[in-house]
Amino acid sequence: MGAIGPWQIVIVLLLALLLFGGGGRISSMMGDFAKGIKSFRKGLQDDDKEKSLEERGEQAMDVTPVKDEDKTSSSAD
Repeated sequence: MGAIGPWQIVIVLLLALLLFGGGGRISSMMGDFAKGIKSFRKGLQDDDKEKSLEERGEQAMDVTPVKDEDKTSSSAD
């Protein structure tokens, strides 16, 4: 009762052919589903990259020198 017979293998192969091959509507839907998963994963990776860039930006310090207006006004006198 637990053994897999030749008919079960044939049925599984026919289902696999129906879903992933044969040029039918279902196979095109499965292809679109795979493309959606790939784009979702790519979006997650892009979000991780943006988040790491934002974290680096928060740690950066502003090192531009501040102009002291008192020095410029005293030299003009």
